[in-house]
Amino acid sequence: MAVPKKKTSKSKRNQRHAVWKAKAATAAQRALSIGKSVLSGRAQGFVYPVAEADDSES
Repeated sequence: MAVPKKKTSKSKRNQRHAVWKAKAATAAQRALSIGKSVLSGRAQGFVYPVAEADDSES
Protein backbone atom coordinates (compact mmCIF):
# COMPACT_ATOMS: atom_id res chain seq x y z
CA MET A 1 0.00 0.00 0.00
CA ALA A 2 1.25 3.50 -0.83
CA VAL A 3 2.42 5.52 2.12
CA PRO A 4 2.95 9.29 1.97
CA LYS A 5 6.46 10.55 2.53
CA LYS A 6 7.40 12.44 5.66
CA LYS A 7 7.20 16.20 5.43
CA THR A 8 10.54 18.01 5.24
CA SER A 9 11.01 20.31 8.20
CA LYS A 10 11.06 24.07 7.79
CA SER A 11 14.62 24.28 9.06
CA LYS A 12 15.86 21.79 6.46
CA ARG A 13 13.96 23.64 3.73
CA ASN A 14 15.37 26.99 4.85
CA GLN A 15 18.88 25.55 5.03
CA ARG A 16 18.67 24.26 1.45
CA HIS A 17 17.31 27.60 0.29
CA ALA A 18 20.15 29.45 2.04
CA VAL A 19 22.75 27.22 0.37
CA TRP A 20 21.14 27.82 -3.02
CA LYS A 21 21.13 31.59 -2.45
CA ALA A 22 24.74 31.56 -1.24
CA LYS A 23 25.88 29.75 -4.39
CA ALA A 24 24.07 32.31 -6.53
CA ALA A 25 25.62 35.19 -4.60
CA THR A 26 29.09 33.68 -5.00
CA ALA A 27 28.59 33.26 -8.74
CA ALA A 28 27.35 36.84 -9.07
CA GLN A 29 30.32 38.17 -7.11
CA ARG A 30 32.74 36.18 -9.26
CA ALA A 31 31.12 37.43 -12.47
CA LEU A 32 31.28 41.03 -11.26
CA SER A 33 34.94 40.62 -10.32
CA ILE A 34 35.82 39.17 -13.73
CA GLY A 35 33.90 41.96 -15.45
CA LYS A 36 35.75 44.60 -13.48
CA SER A 37 39.12 43.05 -14.28
CA VAL A 38 38.26 42.89 -17.99
CA LEU A 39 37.22 46.54 -18.05
CA SER A 40 40.28 47.68 -16.12
CA GLY A 41 42.64 45.73 -18.39
CA ARG A 42 44.10 43.62 -15.59
CA ALA A 43 42.48 40.40 -16.77
CA GLN A 44 44.72 37.36 -16.38
CA GLY A 45 44.05 33.65 -16.27
CA PHE A 46 41.28 33.45 -18.82
CA VAL A 47 40.72 34.19 -22.49
CA TYR A 48 37.93 36.42 -23.70
CA PRO A 49 37.07 37.69 -27.20
CA VAL A 50 38.16 41.21 -28.02
CA ALA A 51 35.88 43.08 -30.40
CA GLU A 52 38.01 44.81 -33.02
CA ALA A 53 36.41 47.56 -35.07
CA ASP A 54 37.55 47.52 -38.70
CA ASP A 55 36.59 50.72 -40.50
CA SER A 56 38.38 49.74 -43.73
CA GLU A 57 35.86 47.01 -44.61
CA SER A 58 32.85 49.36 -44.78
